[in-house]
Amino acid sequence: MMRLIFGAVLGLLVAYPALLTVVLAVVAPLVSQPAVLAFAAGVTLWPRISRRVRGWAS
Repeated sequence: MMRLIFGAVLGLLVAYPALLTVVLAVVAPLVSQPAVLAFAAGVTLWPRISRRVRGWAS
């Protein structure tokens, strides 16, 4: 599912180059916030973290 969404976004950015500036203008301030980066890392790494903790508990 994520591959399809990623492909669609890339397709839109190629079809409408002006959209790239809009996307960058929205994403750049978000990425510069440490709390947003920590949240994204937690969401991305949660399955790996939970498997590791389950391994410790058993």
